[in-house]
Amino acid sequence: MNIVIGGHVDHGKSTVVGRLMADTGSLPEGKLEQVRAHCARNSRPFEYAFLLDALKDEQAQGITIDSARVFFKTALRDYILIDAPGHIEFLRNLVTGAARAEAALLVVDAAEGLQENSRRHGYMMSMLGIRRLAVLVNKMDLVGYDRDAFDRIATEYREFLGTLGVEPEAVVPVCARDGGNIAQRSREMPWYDGPTVLELVDTFPVEPPPTDQPFRMPVQDVYKFTSGGDDRRIVAGTVESGTASPGMELVFYPSGKRSRVKTIESFNREPPTSASAGEATGFTLTEQVYVARGEIATRSDELPPRVGTRIRASVFWLGRESMVPGREYGLRLGTTRTTAHLETLHRVIDASNLSAQEGKTCIARHDVAECTLRLARPIAFDRTEDLASTSRFVLVDGYEISGGGIVRDAMVDPHAAVHEGVLIRNAKWESSLITRERRASRYGQHPAMVLVTGADEAARKVAAKSLESLLFDEGRAVYYSGIGNVVYGVDADLGRAKEDRQEHIRRLGEVANLMLDAGLILVATASELAEEEAALVRATISGAACCVVWVGDAVTTDLRHDLHLRTEDAHERGATEIKRVLQELGILLRSR
Repeated sequence: MNIVIGGHVDHGKSTVVGRLMADTGSLPEGKLEQVRAHCARNSRPFEYAFLLDALKDEQAQGITIDSARVFFKTALRDYILIDAPGHIEFLRNLVTGAARAEAALLVVDAAEGLQENSRRHGYMMSMLGIRRLAVLVNKMDLVGYDRDAFDRIATEYREFLGTLGVEPEAVVPVCARDGGNIAQRSREMPWYDGPTVLELVDTFPVEPPPTDQPFRMPVQDVYKFTSGGDDRRIVAGTVESGTASPGMELVFYPSGKRSRVKTIESFNREPPTSASAGEATGFTLTEQVYVARGEIATRSDELPPRVGTRIRASVFWLGRESMVPGREYGLRLGTTRTTAHLETLHRVIDASNLSAQEGKTCIARHDVAECTLRLARPIAFDRTEDLASTSRFVLVDGYEISGGGIVRDAMVDPHAAVHEGVLIRNAKWESSLITRERRASRYGQHPAMVLVTGADEAARKVAAKSLESLLFDEGRAVYYSGIGNVVYGVDADLGRAKEDRQEHIRRLGEVANLMLDAGLILVATASELAEEEAALVRATISGAACCVVWVGDAVTTDLRHDLHLRTEDAHERGATEIKRVLQELGILLRSR
């Protein structure tokens, strides 16, 4: 069992852990004597925390900096104990440790009582889905082993955790330094008749692998073999929940593509008969559909995930700079990678007392917030109340993981009807015998749409047509289309009014989807697209690569773009600049 131990700095977490290891005989031979001798040589009092705090900075300052993983065992089972740092500056390390835990121990100093991080750690652990936890009121010797002091802290912490919907399994008075109520009952606290810490953790039931939950496997990659006549395409990943076996129909989200499991694959052993939660596995399909990293494999006979571009989420922020509206952040959920921005900040919560902070316009470091995030493209996810593993995400600012959160709900998506149509289209799609990989190998490129927009019509058309010519001269499979080609052709049944524009954009996306399925790079132009219109195109082309270029001296809409070309640049070097971006995005596979 994995257990995380948290609490405010200097409340004795590491001492509790060190004592647990010593009292259960889980230390390496001679380790206790080695640490005692080290303390004697340096004229320092021996601390059980030193058995754990291996980093020099930690021993010098007497605080835990990193999340340490240690092992101890009882007669019942083995444990992995994750000692999380209590200092607020190392909250990131607590989250890392708690995300792997099944249960938690929260340590409170009897003399100091509940402090900021006592509550903050409790809040973060509940947010990460840990519902089985206990409270250890440590350093009872500092209050003379007074029962009233213990009862006050126990009552206060129970009330706080209750507001989070968490009921602690027990509250235990301990004196970790002397071992009181850790493994042996304390003679100084005869008034306590509950379990010791060791007795308590042995009562925690082990959470079984979530095999009885709906099947979810984020696609890590697709492996292809060619030697010796081996033509398998193995969809690989780690099963987060549920079970799948040969013959079952799978649906991949967000694309909605369907196929059946042909075989379950394994390395260097007989193929298993099923793939279950917690297993890194792979499988082949009866019908070869194109799926890519970031899709989530699900069973067609079970609860489907949500798909959308707007989520209501609980977010905790650890970045040096505040999370602000209008700025792009990386979002990673499972194997999915996309960008997100803060659309609406509903409320910021002080995790130390659960009070709502009104009027805030950003999420500052160590804040927790309820907010709406808008994503650059549709992704698949679950609500945390349905499936925790596929509701957790992290947020990246620049190159640093700066926050994370859980999905509370899917928000109304303005393109929900389009998403539904795309799912139906992909489910009914008649695939060619020529796979996308074969086309990519032949053409030396991944299919992609280059969406060139802006206020300057002449400049955007020059940039787009010059790009088509440049790529064609290199031997690429490329095609240019202005939106007028669609408006006066496929869209001849529509009017030219403003309310028809969305359908024009959607049909442009459908035309693009056909060309991308053929392996082409489509260069399309349209006037002054807004972000919502570009999102409609992205939704229609089922997550295929889409490079957005704005042409013109000023950007006049809220469009998020990969490249901004000023009018002068569009005429002089627009094509080479767009090609450079396509290379950076991995769309052009080799030089020609």
